[in-house]
Formats: sequence, structure tokens, C-alpha cells
Amino acid sequence: MRPHFVLPGKVYLVGAGPGSAKLLTLRAVEVLRAADLVLHDDLVSEEVLGTIPSRVAVQSVGKRCGVKKVSQENIHSRMISAARSGQAVIRLKGG
Repeated sequence: MRPHFVLPGKVYLVGAGPGSAKLLTLRAVEVLRAADLVLHDDLVSEEVLGTIPSRVAVQSVGKRCGVKKVSQENIHSRMISAARSGQAVIRLKGG
């Protein structure tokens, strides 16, 4: 018998689209409202970021012109750590 293993949190990969919050999917809006932590790219518009409730921790982890703010390994580590602690984590990708 295999051991039963359940992660308490979740990680969602969400596309922010071209910039208008009106173009977010209903599911994207739903998970953004339920999030505990959002890690976003620099290309995510202020309009989209403005839809995230103020209680949610929002961190920019993107890169611009090839200059990385945070390594991909560090981003993954943050997502895994937060999910393991029971948080709903969103990796919000722009473009």
C-alpha cells in the first residue's frame, strides 16, 4: 500500500494576458481573490495587479531586458515553501 500524501496548499499558474483586467478569465479572478501569495512578472499590468485584494502578499519576481530580480530556483523555492505551509500561491505570468 502506498502512503497517503496530500499537500495542504496549492500553486496556480495564471496568465495575466495582454494587460487589461477585463481580459482575465473568470477562474483567474477567482484564484487571485482566494490567494495568500502572488509572485508576478514585471510584464503584469498595474490594472491586473489592482484586482488583487490588499490582504494578499504580492511580490515582483520578474525580469526585464534579461536582468533577473529573482532566480527561477528561488521562485520555485518560495512557491513550494508557501504551499507546504498551507497557502494558496499564484505564479502570475504577463504577456
